[in-house]
Amino acid sequence: MAIVASLPTPGLNLFSSLPLGKDPTASSPPPPPPPIPIPKYPPPLKKSKNSANPAFKIPHLRTKYYKPVKDGSGVIASDGDRSVLVGESGVSYLLPGAPFEFQFSYSETPKVKPLAIREPAFLPFAPPTMPRPWTGKPPLKTNKKKIPVFDSFNPPPAGKKGVKYVEMPGPYPFGKFPEEGKSREEILGEPLKTWEIKMLIKPHLSDNRQVNLGRDGLTHNMLELVHTHWKRRRVCKVRCKGVPTVDMDNVCRHLEEKTGGKIIHRVGGVVYLFRGRNYNYRTRPQYPVMLWKPATPVYPKLIQEAPEGLTKAEADDFRKKGKNLLPICKLAKNGVYITLVRDVRTAFEGSPLVKVDCKGMEPSDYKKLGAKLKDLVPCVLLSFDDEQILMWRGQEWKSMYPEARPSISFPAELNIASGSDDTGKSNDDCDDSDAKIVRSSPKMMSLWKNALESNKAVWLDEIDLGPDALLGKVEEFEGISQATEHSYPALVMSSEDGSSNSISTFEDDSHSEIFSEDDVDSDDEYYDSESFEELETSAPPGSLPIDLIAEKLDKK
Repeated sequence: MAIVASLPTPGLNLFSSLPLGKDPTASSPPPPPPPIPIPKYPPPLKKSKNSANPAFKIPHLRTKYYKPVKDGSGVIASDGDRSVLVGESGVSYLLPGAPFEFQFSYSETPKVKPLAIREPAFLPFAPPTMPRPWTGKPPLKTNKKKIPVFDSFNPPPAGKKGVKYVEMPGPYPFGKFPEEGKSREEILGEPLKTWEIKMLIKPHLSDNRQVNLGRDGLTHNMLELVHTHWKRRRVCKVRCKGVPTVDMDNVCRHLEEKTGGKIIHRVGGVVYLFRGRNYNYRTRPQYPVMLWKPATPVYPKLIQEAPEGLTKAEADDFRKKGKNLLPICKLAKNGVYITLVRDVRTAFEGSPLVKVDCKGMEPSDYKKLGAKLKDLVPCVLLSFDDEQILMWRGQEWKSMYPEARPSISFPAELNIASGSDDTGKSNDDCDDSDAKIVRSSPKMMSLWKNALESNKAVWLDEIDLGPDALLGKVEEFEGISQATEHSYPALVMSSEDGSSNSISTFEDDSHSEIFSEDDVDSDDEYYDSESFEELETSAPPGSLPIDLIAEKLDKK
């Protein structure tokens, strides 16, 4: 307690730092200012209810807007002569004076009526009746200069400054000139000849001036883009990649119908579109430009729990088997899939289930691929799990080669080597055997007969062979067929002095390809029936033409 009593008064701070020569009670200087000044933001503006435009409240892609489409309803919104339609070709837009109904995509729209729409029906074109304000770039100022409309029949001269290269209309036969045409046939003119097609395509083979057609297919704004290419060149090069390349015939058909041109050449996913002999840019059809992409409607699901022709248990069993199934191919992103339909059809010849690997692709892309394969192959879609398309060939599947199958029968029932059936059987036995025999044409029967006689084919006495037994049969047959194939019916005859020899070939009247060893002289020193080694030559040195050429080169 004495120690506590000896402590200073409670007013003092026992843990303060030692004084540094200054009075600790003096006020400290203010801290230095920060190196970067703190910005001062203005207060947020209060939104007034009167200035808010109700058009900004329209639902967009992130909102949960869902409006079912009634059965039999064509027009879902209209504003005078401008209307929005919903039908078997999806959502389309009808404008006064338009040659056809406008769509966002002409080639990739599903051929199924949508179930609902994800946004209110509006026209994605420019005013006068645009239902929501334009939030993009401001319009350009009006140019005071009067720019003349480009006329393909009267193009600017070639040497004029500031003018890009322009191709003249045509080509025309000798003595003919361009004529104004209104219909597609009049604009195209006479069909192009082969040399004209080669002349038009040659400068575009190594040129990258082209129109790129991607996953959306032929869109509405591409129509004006194609005419922009036709403004200065006779041929427009279109390069297709991705989902549309599965059905290139559909893309080519829509290109010709909507643009009015003619496809003169097609290689893989590249299409060359000719504008026509009498094309004039001044009188081209002018379409309004879409200012934004409409929301995709809601379509029926592609994958069902119990697809057509299967029960739910059978479908689940197929899906389990499909997990261990190897894919027939792997598709790359933005590739060219021209042979995909053919490959799937060929794969269905050997297996009822087919799987295609689509790893790395967008989910919307391989789902569109599955929808196209469902209609083109045709097939039944089972799943899109693990970024892979699993398909079943269906109950109504038919083989592509119904008559190309070989005759399947047993030697006891049908003797193919002799070409005659067993006649000692009753009618009942014949009926039973006919149920197991696949009849073939006489030509196929003769081909099989010749193959058996020449040891190019062999009968399997037992149909149900195991893998090891079947492999042994195949190896045994390969040895026989190779020995027969490499046995040439030729004999080397040498003269007494050994200066020359001759090779004589024998032809059997029975057209058999097997050469008998009895016809060969066993004393011949150049023939070895066991080793089939290369025969020696007795030509004197320097008598061959190559020796004369080598001798001339040595002298030089």
